[in-house]
Amino acid sequence: MTIHKEGTASIGLAALFVLITNGLVRYFWGELDWLTTAWLVASLIFFFIILQFFRKPARVFSINSKHVIAPCDGKVVVIEEVIETEYFKGPRRQVSIFMSPINVHINWNPIAGVVSYFKYHPGKYLVAWHPKSSTENERTTTVIKAPNGVEVLFRQIAGALAKRIVWYVKEGQQVTQGSEMGFIKFGSRVDLYLPLDAKILVNLEDKTKGGITVLAELE
Repeated sequence: MTIHKEGTASIGLAALFVLITNGLVRYFWGELDWLTTAWLVASLIFFFIILQFFRKPARVFSINSKHVIAPCDGKVVVIEEVIETEYFKGPRRQVSIFMSPINVHINWNPIAGVVSYFKYHPGKYLVAWHPKSSTENERTTTVIKAPNGVEVLFRQIAGALAKRIVWYVKEGQQVTQGSEMGFIKFGSRVDLYLPLDAKILVNLEDKTKGGITVLAELE
Protein backbone atom coordinates (compact mmCIF):
# COMPACT_ATOMS: atom_id res chain seq x y z
CA MET A 1 0.00 0.00 0.00
CA THR A 2 1.40 3.40 -1.01
CA ILE A 3 1.19 6.14 1.61
CA HIS A 4 0.56 9.77 0.67
CA LYS A 5 3.27 12.27 1.61
CA GLU A 6 0.82 14.14 3.89
CA GLY A 7 0.58 11.09 6.13
CA THR A 8 4.24 10.63 7.00
CA ALA A 9 4.19 12.61 10.25
CA SER A 10 0.76 11.34 11.34
CA ILE A 11 1.71 7.70 10.77
CA GLY A 12 4.94 8.20 12.69
CA LEU A 13 3.03 9.68 15.63
CA ALA A 14 0.47 6.86 15.47
CA ALA A 15 3.26 4.24 15.56
CA LEU A 16 4.85 6.02 18.53
CA PHE A 17 1.48 6.09 20.29
CA VAL A 18 1.05 2.34 19.79
CA LEU A 19 4.52 1.54 21.10
CA ILE A 20 4.42 3.84 24.13
CA THR A 21 0.88 3.03 25.27
CA ASN A 22 1.39 -0.72 24.92
CA GLY A 23 4.61 -0.43 26.90
CA LEU A 24 2.85 1.50 29.67
CA VAL A 25 -0.07 -0.94 29.79
CA ARG A 26 2.33 -3.90 30.10
CA TYR A 27 4.41 -2.10 32.74
CA PHE A 28 1.49 -1.17 35.01
CA TRP A 29 -1.01 -3.95 34.26
CA GLY A 30 1.12 -6.73 32.78
CA GLU A 31 -0.48 -9.34 35.00
CA LEU A 32 -3.86 -8.66 33.37
CA ASP A 33 -3.50 -10.60 30.15
CA TRP A 34 -6.99 -9.68 28.94
CA LEU A 35 -6.22 -5.97 29.28
CA THR A 36 -2.84 -6.05 27.55
CA THR A 37 -4.27 -8.14 24.71
CA ALA A 38 -7.34 -5.92 24.32
CA TRP A 39 -5.23 -2.77 24.24
CA LEU A 40 -2.80 -4.26 21.73
CA VAL A 41 -5.67 -5.18 19.40
CA ALA A 42 -7.36 -1.77 19.81
CA SER A 43 -4.15 0.17 19.22
CA LEU A 44 -3.28 -1.89 16.11
CA ILE A 45 -6.78 -1.26 14.72
CA PHE A 46 -6.24 2.46 15.34
CA PHE A 47 -2.88 2.32 13.52
CA PHE A 48 -4.44 0.45 10.58
CA ILE A 49 -7.18 3.11 10.29
CA ILE A 50 -4.52 5.83 10.10
CA LEU A 51 -2.69 3.87 7.39
CA GLN A 52 -5.93 3.44 5.44
CA PHE A 53 -6.75 7.13 5.70
CA PHE A 54 -3.45 8.24 4.18
CA ARG A 55 -3.32 5.60 1.45
CA LYS A 56 -2.60 6.76 -2.08
CA PRO A 57 -4.39 4.55 -4.61
CA ALA A 58 -2.96 3.87 -8.05
CA ARG A 59 -5.49 5.12 -10.59
CA VAL A 60 -5.60 5.55 -14.33
CA PHE A 61 -7.37 8.79 -15.29
CA SER A 62 -9.17 9.35 -18.60
CA ILE A 63 -8.94 12.93 -19.82
CA ASN A 64 -11.97 14.53 -21.47
CA SER A 65 -12.36 18.30 -21.85
CA LYS A 66 -16.16 18.06 -21.66
CA HIS A 67 -16.21 16.10 -18.42
CA VAL A 68 -16.11 17.31 -14.83
CA ILE A 69 -14.56 14.51 -12.80
CA ALA A 70 -15.04 13.93 -9.08
CA PRO A 71 -12.38 15.81 -7.09
CA CYS A 72 -12.53 13.25 -4.26
CA ASP A 73 -13.77 9.89 -3.05
CA GLY A 74 -17.04 9.99 -1.13
CA LYS A 75 -20.81 10.19 -1.48
CA VAL A 76 -22.93 12.75 -3.35
CA VAL A 77 -24.97 14.60 -0.72
CA VAL A 78 -26.19 17.71 -2.58
CA ILE A 79 -27.39 18.39 -6.13
CA GLU A 80 -29.23 21.68 -6.43
CA GLU A 81 -29.34 25.11 -8.02
CA VAL A 82 -27.96 27.79 -5.71
CA ILE A 83 -26.65 31.35 -5.70
CA GLU A 84 -22.86 31.29 -5.46
CA THR A 85 -21.90 34.46 -3.60
CA GLU A 86 -18.10 34.52 -3.44
CA TYR A 87 -16.97 34.48 -7.08
CA PHE A 88 -19.78 34.10 -9.61
CA LYS A 89 -22.33 36.03 -7.55
CA GLY A 90 -25.11 34.33 -9.42
CA PRO A 91 -26.93 31.02 -9.99
CA ARG A 92 -24.90 27.83 -10.40
CA ARG A 93 -25.50 24.10 -10.15
CA GLN A 94 -24.00 22.77 -6.91
CA VAL A 95 -22.79 19.19 -6.47
CA SER A 96 -21.38 18.31 -3.05
CA ILE A 97 -19.43 15.21 -2.02
CA PHE A 98 -19.03 14.13 1.60
CA MET A 99 -15.84 12.31 2.55
CA SER A 100 -16.00 10.06 5.61
CA PRO A 101 -12.86 9.29 7.64
CA ILE A 102 -12.51 5.94 5.83
CA ASN A 103 -12.34 7.55 2.37
CA VAL A 104 -9.14 8.48 0.55
CA HIS A 105 -8.73 12.21 1.23
CA ILE A 106 -6.64 13.25 -1.74
CA ASN A 107 -8.27 15.96 -3.88
CA TRP A 108 -7.92 16.05 -7.67
CA ASN A 109 -8.52 18.85 -10.18
CA PRO A 110 -11.94 18.27 -11.80
CA ILE A 111 -11.07 19.93 -15.14
CA ALA A 112 -7.97 21.15 -16.96
CA GLY A 113 -7.20 24.84 -17.33
CA VAL A 114 -5.77 27.85 -15.53
CA VAL A 115 -6.47 28.62 -11.86
CA SER A 116 -8.23 31.96 -12.27
CA TYR A 117 -9.05 32.42 -8.56
CA PHE A 118 -7.90 30.97 -5.26
CA LYS A 119 -8.61 31.97 -1.67
CA TYR A 120 -8.17 30.36 1.74
CA HIS A 121 -10.83 31.08 4.39
CA PRO A 122 -10.21 30.35 8.08
CA GLY A 123 -13.39 29.31 9.88
CA LYS A 124 -15.31 26.93 12.10
CA TYR A 125 -15.35 23.12 12.18
CA LEU A 126 -19.04 22.29 11.87
CA VAL A 127 -19.87 18.75 10.78
CA ALA A 128 -19.26 18.57 7.03
CA TRP A 129 -22.91 17.83 6.17
CA HIS A 130 -24.15 20.94 8.01
CA PRO A 131 -25.74 23.40 5.49
CA LYS A 132 -23.61 26.28 6.82
CA SER A 133 -20.32 24.37 6.55
CA SER A 134 -19.91 25.67 2.97
CA THR A 135 -19.78 29.27 4.16
CA GLU A 136 -18.65 29.12 7.80
CA ASN A 137 -16.08 26.30 8.02
CA GLU A 138 -12.39 26.51 7.26
CA ARG A 139 -12.22 26.14 3.47
CA THR A 140 -10.50 26.99 0.23
CA THR A 141 -12.12 28.24 -2.96
CA THR A 142 -10.52 27.37 -6.29
CA VAL A 143 -11.77 28.37 -9.75
CA ILE A 144 -10.36 26.72 -12.86
CA LYS A 145 -10.97 28.29 -16.27
CA ALA A 146 -11.01 25.77 -19.11
CA PRO A 147 -9.46 26.65 -22.51
CA ASN A 148 -12.96 27.37 -23.87
CA GLY A 149 -13.60 29.93 -21.11
CA VAL A 150 -15.93 27.82 -18.94
CA GLU A 151 -15.15 28.14 -15.23
CA VAL A 152 -15.70 25.54 -12.51
CA LEU A 153 -15.45 26.47 -8.83
CA PHE A 154 -14.82 23.95 -6.09
CA ARG A 155 -14.28 24.22 -2.35
CA GLN A 156 -12.31 22.07 0.06
CA ILE A 157 -14.28 22.24 3.32
CA ALA A 158 -12.96 21.09 6.69
CA GLY A 159 -15.29 18.96 8.81
CA ALA A 160 -15.60 18.47 12.56
CA LEU A 161 -12.46 16.32 12.65
CA ALA A 162 -10.51 17.92 9.81
CA LYS A 163 -8.18 20.53 11.26
CA ARG A 164 -5.93 21.00 8.31
CA ILE A 165 -6.55 21.68 4.64
CA VAL A 166 -3.61 21.33 2.25
CA TRP A 167 -3.55 22.74 -1.28
CA TYR A 168 -0.98 22.66 -4.08
CA VAL A 169 -2.45 25.25 -6.46
CA LYS A 170 -2.12 29.02 -6.86
CA GLU A 171 -3.63 31.67 -9.12
CA GLY A 172 -2.28 31.65 -12.65
CA GLN A 173 -1.16 28.02 -12.46
CA GLN A 174 -1.91 25.69 -15.35
CA VAL A 175 -3.38 22.41 -14.10
CA THR A 176 -4.30 19.16 -15.77
CA GLN A 177 -7.47 17.20 -15.20
CA GLY A 178 -6.93 14.53 -12.57
CA SER A 179 -3.75 16.04 -11.12
CA GLU A 180 -3.54 16.39 -7.33
CA MET A 181 -4.71 19.74 -6.00
CA GLY A 182 -4.67 19.07 -2.26
CA PHE A 183 -5.57 16.97 0.76
CA ILE A 184 -8.00 17.29 3.69
CA LYS A 185 -7.41 15.40 6.93
CA PHE A 186 -10.09 13.33 8.71
CA GLY A 187 -13.60 13.79 7.38
CA SER A 188 -14.61 16.65 5.14
CA ARG A 189 -16.48 17.76 2.06
CA VAL A 190 -15.96 19.21 -1.42
CA ASP A 191 -18.52 21.47 -3.14
CA LEU A 192 -18.50 22.09 -6.89
CA TYR A 193 -20.32 24.94 -8.64
CA LEU A 194 -21.04 24.24 -12.29
CA PRO A 195 -22.74 26.18 -15.12
CA LEU A 196 -26.51 25.82 -15.17
CA ASP A 197 -26.38 24.08 -18.54
CA ALA A 198 -24.01 21.38 -17.26
CA LYS A 199 -25.53 17.90 -17.61
CA ILE A 200 -25.36 16.23 -14.19
CA LEU A 201 -24.46 12.55 -14.51
CA VAL A 202 -24.72 11.46 -10.87
CA ASN A 203 -27.55 11.12 -8.37
CA LEU A 204 -27.85 11.73 -4.65
CA GLU A 205 -26.21 8.99 -2.55
CA ASP A 206 -23.99 7.88 -5.45
CA LYS A 207 -20.46 6.86 -4.43
CA THR A 208 -17.65 8.68 -6.21
CA LYS A 209 -14.04 7.83 -7.01
CA GLY A 210 -11.79 10.86 -7.19
CA GLY A 211 -10.30 11.44 -10.61
CA ILE A 212 -12.48 8.75 -12.18
CA THR A 213 -16.22 9.29 -11.60
CA VAL A 214 -17.71 11.71 -14.14
CA LEU A 215 -19.97 14.14 -12.28
CA ALA A 216 -21.15 16.26 -15.17
CA GLU A 217 -20.77 17.02 -18.85
CA LEU A 218 -20.13 20.61 -19.96
CA GLU A 219 -21.69 22.19 -23.03
